[in-house]
Amino acid sequence: MLGSAIFDRVRAAARRFSKATDGNIAVIFTFAAIPVLLFVGVAIDYTRANAARSSMQAALDSTALMLSKDLTMGNITAAQIPGKAQTYFAALYTNKDGQGISISATYTTPTANTAATILLTGSGYIKYDFMQLAALLPGAGAAPTTVNFGATSTSTWGNVKMRVALALDNTGSMKDDNKIVALRNAVAGTGGLIDQLSALSKNNGDVYISVIPFFKDVNLGASNYGASFIDWTDWLNPPTTQQALLTTSTQATLPVNWHAVGPGSKCPFTNTTGNTDGSANGAFVCQVNPTRNSSTTSTIPSTTLTVNGASIQNPICPTMDGNSQTFYNGCWTSEPSAATAAGTKETFCSGSSKCSCPKNSSGNNVSGCTCSGSGSSRSCTGWTYVHNWTQPGPNDNTHNTNQPRVSAIVGYRDPTSTTNTEHIWTPTALGVANDWRNFSTNPISTWTGCITDRTQPNDATGVLPNTSDLTTLFPANENYENSTAYCSSSSSTQLEPMIPLSYNWSALKTAVNAMQPTGGTNQAVGLAWAWQSLLVGGPLNTPAEDSNTTYNRVIILLSDGLNTEDRWPEYGDGRTQASGNPIDARQALMCQNLQAAKDSGGSPMYTIYTIQVNTSSPADPTSTVLKNCASSPDKFFMLTSSTQIVTTFNTIGTALSKLRLAK
Repeated sequence: MLGSAIFDRVRAAARRFSKATDGNIAVIFTFAAIPVLLFVGVAIDYTRANAARSSMQAALDSTALMLSKDLTMGNITAAQIPGKAQTYFAALYTNKDGQGISISATYTTPTANTAATILLTGSGYIKYDFMQLAALLPGAGAAPTTVNFGATSTSTWGNVKMRVALALDNTGSMKDDNKIVALRNAVAGTGGLIDQLSALSKNNGDVYISVIPFFKDVNLGASNYGASFIDWTDWLNPPTTQQALLTTSTQATLPVNWHAVGPGSKCPFTNTTGNTDGSANGAFVCQVNPTRNSSTTSTIPSTTLTVNGASIQNPICPTMDGNSQTFYNGCWTSEPSAATAAGTKETFCSGSSKCSCPKNSSGNNVSGCTCSGSGSSRSCTGWTYVHNWTQPGPNDNTHNTNQPRVSAIVGYRDPTSTTNTEHIWTPTALGVANDWRNFSTNPISTWTGCITDRTQPNDATGVLPNTSDLTTLFPANENYENSTAYCSSSSSTQLEPMIPLSYNWSALKTAVNAMQPTGGTNQAVGLAWAWQSLLVGGPLNTPAEDSNTTYNRVIILLSDGLNTEDRWPEYGDGRTQASGNPIDARQALMCQNLQAAKDSGGSPMYTIYTIQVNTSSPADPTSTVLKNCASSPDKFFMLTSSTQIVTTFNTIGTALSKLRLAK
């Protein structure tokens, strides 16, 4: 009875349970929770495994880099690599989930055609915390308890070499907020970029660095005046024939009474908008001799100067040009024409209402000059003079031998005339081709070293210089800005000469630590010469490259301001850039050409980092041309404090060091 009663009660309870509907949702949730928890748990376990693998990859990469440095510097031997790898990795791998961690290191010696490598391989596993729930599912077997992971890293060097060009802003604003000091420390200080990169070099030539300080120009060094790749055209020419002057707004012309200007005449030039007859005159007046920055004079002297062996009769010497901020290197002579020497006056101007006599210092017509008529019937007669420019000429063989020859017209040409016959000088019409038969007043050996932008379009290309194409040569410039010849070695604030690719680390540091703030900003000329410093066969004697070697070619361009001036006065005045940002447009084209350059394997030839140090108040806008010039967005740095210069160069140095990691 007892067993039967118990059974009956159990059976009755089962019947009641089967008919009961209370708590169904709880029962269903209980069964459903198992797969839900399983899916969540698997995701958590996978995340843990991925984190452990990522930590292993980072530790292997750093270990490989440190091993390659140690081996390069001779701190360890090849036999010590496995043991040192264990030590480095153990200190770097801190993930707590990884278990059973092991690594191996394999060193491969270099050959003539392959690089030296260190291959690191790591493996390990994590224990599943949630995967055990899978065993609770209907029909499930035993659940896995661990998941394995692994990673590899290869450090490659030997036939991979690095060439880094530093284009560094040395403009006047770099003195503000301690920027120039921070830049020196970032590049040449202890632990700076030069130290970082030099540590990667086992043999001379594994790493090269060039330094290109820039402002409006760069400094090639005055001792290079004999180089065949220098364009001396603007140096030799008078103000009326300057390639750097693109439009009539800054192109100098001569006054209509030019052939009557001689000793006793008032200087025909002013520093204002133009000559008294309405023609443009550049932005210069007269000085007493061609010596740079000599005293000015209001009257053409009646004397013969001897300068550098050249005899200059009644000289008309222009001062520094305020448009281009450069010196001219000669004078016009005032040599009596054959008629004047014979005591005969000539008609020097006719057919224009602009015809007039030159004035003397009292404001009166010079002696012997008279004019008559009006309008198109007006003409003037007086003593006439031949004006030769004392630089180039067909018979100038004493100085500037084998330099570019120009046929500069130093007489008057009316830029508004369509017939070129409006103003006539009898017996020679319109002008006098330069025929100087004496020493050059300022020979090219007196050049201070400044180089400006190349003639367009090659200001934006990396084409190598070719003496048969003047646009590929590099124009000498006699810059004079803020009352200073910045390229002169005697300047107290000299723009440091460029340093071609070098592994003389102490010389590189010395050059960087000597950098000083100078003039206005022209990033393009600095970038152009950084490019040239990496080109084999170029003007800076870049070391040859081995076809069996891979080269990492890097340009780092730092500037603290926006472009304000370059070779062309129309583009900027040293304070602001002209409307439309023409300097930026030329630089942007150069950046595009750099980015388009490919190596033999079709990969980008150059890696470009750009840095804008923006500490101005109010802040300058982000430089679009700098930002777009970087090889990728992560290689453009906008800094708002000079203290960030050091950390940024450290970041770049670390990134360059990791270029040795092949994969």
